[in-house]
Amino acid sequence: MPVILGIESSCDETSASVCVDGNILSNIIANQTIHAAYGGVVPELASRVHQQNIIPAVQQAIINAKVSKNDIDAVAFTRGPGLLGSLLVGVSFAKSFALAKNLPLIEVNHMQAHILAHFIGDHKPKFPFLCLTVSGGHTQIVLVKDYFDMEIIGQTLDDAAGEALDKTSKILGLPYPGGPLIDKYARLGNANAYAFPEPNIPGFDFSFSGLKTAILYFIRDNVAADPQFLEKNMPDICASVEQRVVTILLNKLKKVAEKYNITQLALAGGVSANTGLRQGLTNLCESKGWESFIPKFEYCTDNAAMIAIAGYYKYLNNEFVGQDVAPLARMPF
Repeated sequence: MPVILGIESSCDETSASVCVDGNILSNIIANQTIHAAYGGVVPELASRVHQQNIIPAVQQAIINAKVSKNDIDAVAFTRGPGLLGSLLVGVSFAKSFALAKNLPLIEVNHMQAHILAHFIGDHKPKFPFLCLTVSGGHTQIVLVKDYFDMEIIGQTLDDAAGEALDKTSKILGLPYPGGPLIDKYARLGNANAYAFPEPNIPGFDFSFSGLKTAILYFIRDNVAADPQFLEKNMPDICASVEQRVVTILLNKLKKVAEKYNITQLALAGGVSANTGLRQGLTNLCESKGWESFIPKFEYCTDNAAMIAIAGYYKYLNNEFVGQDVAPLARMPF
């Protein structure tokens, strides 16, 4: 009955989790509000706040799980990808904790961990399945053949879907973080009010740079004609933008599912918390007679529970690393 301590610090959430025999008993997430004043994550500030948060987060995770430090069998940590300074805090803490307690270390790929979050709880997909992994930095369609046998079938050629939503929120003058606000406004608007273009990208890859440019010009021209345009039409704009991002994502996912004859489709990553995307995947699967898998909200954004569950499966395979391990801002999938 292995007890795994998971550490996540790839961006601006400091998180710690305890997994016992494949069951998540705690998942502490410390958010950083300092970045709101700058309209985005400031890497140097993020790493400094991680230093302040990591010990309290780990301590609380252990307390909530009702275990002791002496019960822990291994320490799993995010090695990458992510912000190097942020990763360094988590990796350094994991190495120190493991060294002090003479425990093995388990490195985890952040993006693979998002996918493995689907193995938390009872409703688990069966191999093989497709996972649409969408965040502020990544947009990928992954064929998941086993816990650590994954193949990227399609990915963004430029910007990520989450980044497109974040940039749109800035253009609209919404405070950071803007993605949840776009989602909130979209629930009140008409998704067919405005037509934004869908890029014609061959194959299964994505592109969101053209959509961002189209949104920028659309808002610039309409605000020039009517300075109150945004104030009067915010819900409809957000709903229309969100719908276009969702259709771009799901149209590609549908094509991949049909080509590979996969009937189990999953969402992962921070943007999987978006209401429109969650409902869109549900509707797609219902129309095709497929099965959908959508994680709980707490496992969508960056969190240590997904690191701990990934670490659990690596522990079963005796996949450990040494104390010479270093963080990787760009980590091979």
